[in-house]
Amino acid sequence: MEEITKSILTASDIITITKVICASFTIMLGAGFAAFAQGKVISQTVDAISRQPESANDIRFTMIIGVAMIESLAIYCLLISLIFLFVK
Repeated sequence: MEEITKSILTASDIITITKVICASFTIMLGAGFAAFAQGKVISQTVDAISRQPESANDIRFTMIIGVAMIESLAIYCLLISLIFLFVK
């Protein structure tokens, strides 16, 4: 009978497993969407520069600001996942 009760998960074990799964999904979705968005931005920037090479510096500057904003999404997702894991 003792072997059966030892194999059952406690409430704290279930909470820990849920925290790890939520943190994993947060990082997965945040990094995936950020990577997709950065690829899209760079693709559109190259297209815009090829159409108007005389405004390449302005377009590049705007692209760098946009990519930095998108990268902040991945950093925020990392922060949220660390909160999930380490805050009780």
